[in-house]
Amino acid sequence: MNFIGEFISLAVAALWTAAALTCEVSSKRFGVSVTNVWRMLLGLACSMILCWVLMGSALPQYADVETWVWLLLSGAVGFFIGDICLLNSYLSIGSRYGQLFMTTAPIFSAISAWVLMGQRMTLMNIVAMLVTLLGIAISVLGRGQGKKLVSLDLPLRGVLFGLGAGIGQGVGYVLSVIGLHHYTHIVPKDYLAKFSLEIPFSANIIRLVAGLLCFSALLIVKGKLSDFKRSSTDLKGMFFIILAVLTGPVIGVGLSLMASQYTVAGVASTIMATTPIMILLPTYFLFHQKITVKSVLGAVISVVGVAMFFV
Repeated sequence: MNFIGEFISLAVAALWTAAALTCEVSSKRFGVSVTNVWRMLLGLACSMILCWVLMGSALPQYADVETWVWLLLSGAVGFFIGDICLLNSYLSIGSRYGQLFMTTAPIFSAISAWVLMGQRMTLMNIVAMLVTLLGIAISVLGRGQGKKLVSLDLPLRGVLFGLGAGIGQGVGYVLSVIGLHHYTHIVPKDYLAKFSLEIPFSANIIRLVAGLLCFSALLIVKGKLSDFKRSSTDLKGMFFIILAVLTGPVIGVGLSLMASQYTVAGVASTIMATTPIMILLPTYFLFHQKITVKSVLGAVISVVGVAMFFV
């Protein structure tokens, strides 16, 4: 029982591995836009039901305009921009490398917190950034031909989408912290004491609203409404989307919050960041992607870099 937080964190890493794999499958089956609309819609429905059951209200009860602005902005950056980049990276370079690039999220979180919140960046933060980038470089760079010392082993498009996903996640997280910090300061103290664990779920509903609105608008602009309607009759595809929603924004996020109650946040975050390592074996069996010494070493070094952010 002394390690319950660590075991929960390990379960979160496994769930996020499953979420990445199922998102890759559903994106290939339905396309990025359709997949994301379903993810936001089902995630919003599940979250609202959960908050209604646990808190008696499906929406943040005391959220003011400023709270809504920060959290809507967070959802637009984190869910819309971040997830568009992430799922496109899955299509271009696969979920294994897509998750590897997600280890850059703490880098962009640290930079965003420095710019937006005035938080100080330490020497250890900078070293952690360099270690994380070194791990990614080992994974994606190879020996060059001719005069080139090194070459990119992956499509540049996929690499840029991977970096965009890290930026979206990192910046979106800081915006959500600002919004949540403001929200917890305006709710009544007795309400905060009673629902301190559930409030982040309630705030996340606003982020999901932003994601759903943005993705729905994109779906309409791209003329893919017929694809969205047709997808609802594809039972196999919907199974993967439902699994992606449950393992990601619903159960995965819930357990990640629970883990922080039982162990040190840095330990929980580090264990949960092992997804790039954990995903290597499933992608080998499911998508026949080779596991090389270079890919394992790069993933391990990147996770070490993430761990250093919490030292």
